[in-house]
Amino acid sequence: MTLRLILIVLIAVVALAGVAAYQMIRWAEAPVLSESDHPPQKIVVIPEGATFQQAASLLEREQLIRSRSAFLRLGKSQGVDRKIHPGEYELNAAMAPAEILGKLLTGRVVLHSITIPEGYTVTQIADVLDEHRITNRAEFVRLTSDKSFVKTLGITADTAEGYLYPDTYRFARPTAAKDVIKTMMEQLRRVMTQEWQARAKDIHLTVHEVLTLASVIEKETGAEDERPHISSVFHNRLKKHIPLQSDPTVIYGLSNFDGNLHKKDLTHPSPYNTYRWAGLPPGPIANPGAQSIRAALYPVPSKYLYFVSRNDGTHQFSSTLVEHNKAVEKYQKRPFRRRNHSQTFLTPDGRQSHHKEGVS
Repeated sequence: MTLRLILIVLIAVVALAGVAAYQMIRWAEAPVLSESDHPPQKIVVIPEGATFQQAASLLEREQLIRSRSAFLRLGKSQGVDRKIHPGEYELNAAMAPAEILGKLLTGRVVLHSITIPEGYTVTQIADVLDEHRITNRAEFVRLTSDKSFVKTLGITADTAEGYLYPDTYRFARPTAAKDVIKTMMEQLRRVMTQEWQARAKDIHLTVHEVLTLASVIEKETGAEDERPHISSVFHNRLKKHIPLQSDPTVIYGLSNFDGNLHKKDLTHPSPYNTYRWAGLPPGPIANPGAQSIRAALYPVPSKYLYFVSRNDGTHQFSSTLVEHNKAVEKYQKRPFRRRNHSQTFLTPDGRQSHHKEGVS
């Protein structure tokens, strides 16, 4: 009778222990809080190279899971404890540990919306990405100037300038510089449709030359409806072998531009100096948007050879030098005299310049 009683007690103890263990597991695998508690979202960063144990400790410290050891067992039971992805995760205490683990395994990280404005240069794009902590600035600039790397992406140009399509992107923080560059180049390929590539051949331009011309158009005006007219001037000059005489190309070729374009700069030996050399510069001077690319491909039919700023964001176009000189007198010299010889012009990238000559 005593042995039977002991056996019953042992069975009861084991059963109670089993129930307790089951309840403990249920407790550990349950969310810390319920949805009705409206827990706040937390951004948790799993560092590059972090172990699963380190990630579990971080989650426990942030009170997103109840038990580090239970979370480790959950990962090991599924054989996935070494397969988590680093990055930023948006989590809350109402999420079950299994749900949190699922996010870490699939790499569902936070994506940040980043807008790259049209007409930005590689270095300006690098500044934006660095400011938003998307990628390393120095590495981004280095790779965009690495001819061998650029070639692996199907581009034969010396640099990626002109091939980084300006758009709104969603990137994880951080993203490798090579992946950011690849994404922006792939977007340009989608924009440069077969129709546009065929059009480039029809007007005897390579894609590189189209992007080069589009970048100059982009920097010359912010007025969308003027771009085909600006393009017409440059196309007509190219046909007549007249130098483009575009200030933005000169500025791009200067290593120490101080905000003021001086007359001596127009004789600078840079290959981007379109006052000194006829034809297109050797490559894009910025990264153009779709409207400027379209304008480069489809200039309006005209005999325009000149344009000058009206100082209101638009330009006056002329077909002859006589007409152009009259426009310069009206919009540049006369207002200049009225302001007691104190006149400031804005270059297309928003910087100030005290010089205007030639085409623009």
